Amino acid sequence: MTHANAKKHKLEDDVAAVATPTGERSHPMAIVKRLTNETKIQIALSLKGGNISLPNSILGKTYEPAPDAKSQTISIHTGVGFLDHMLHALAKHSGWSLIVECIGDLHIDDHHTCEDVGIALGEAFNECVITHGLLRGVKRFGTGFAPLDEALSRAVVDLSNRPFAVINLGLKREKIGDMSCEMIPHVLESFATAARVTLHVDCLRGENDHHRSESAFKALAVAMRDAFSKTGGNDVPSTKGVLM
Repeated sequence: MTHANAKKHKLEDDVAAVATPTGERSHPMAIVKRLTNETKIQIALSLKGGNISLPNSILGKTYEPAPDAKSQTISIHTGVGFLDHMLHALAKHSGWSLIVECIGDLHIDDHHTCEDVGIALGEAFNECVITHGLLRGVKRFGTGFAPLDEALSRAVVDLSNRPFAVINLGLKREKIGDMSCEMIPHVLESFATAARVTLHVDCLRGENDHHRSESAFKALAVAMRDAFSKTGGNDVPSTKGVLM
């Protein structure tokens, strides 16, 4: 699939922080719209949690503010249940606030929806990082392990601005719920490309494909938190002085 005709709109006024009912302000967020003939997607993302919202829901939803600015706001509606579950786990354990809305051509299959959601999430991630200067004073490299019962996964991330992904989950089933197993690693690959990060995600052991997949997304979340952990300085974590 070519993305040359994709219409990507970022809402200028929505990259600002959102006021909470208590008068505090949440962390700044990015809002991305991705509109194609195959999918219509809106994503709001804050990598530091807090209150976020979408001003014009394509699903007709209203997002109530969280109780305080330190809370996470997570609401995922892609039309693919297992994808919703994986993205919720990623956001929860990364400490992100994330809203995803998607209307996709699921009468064909789940491919366009899963791929385009991964791309749009990556675009939102990259906008958060670049617009708000989140790469200064962080570790850059992150590692995470996460078990789920018999399954154990490892993720290593580099906030490199050099997109690359190696994903080995060893899935055997054709589908989990209504999501094709081949799309599970492809979502992570699509995210890495648009986010401009390097990802290595491996499921080291496990028998149940649901457990293998979920432990992989949770391991990635742990690695993301590690990569964004503060060093105490304010420099760009690169010998070049820039990440490019």
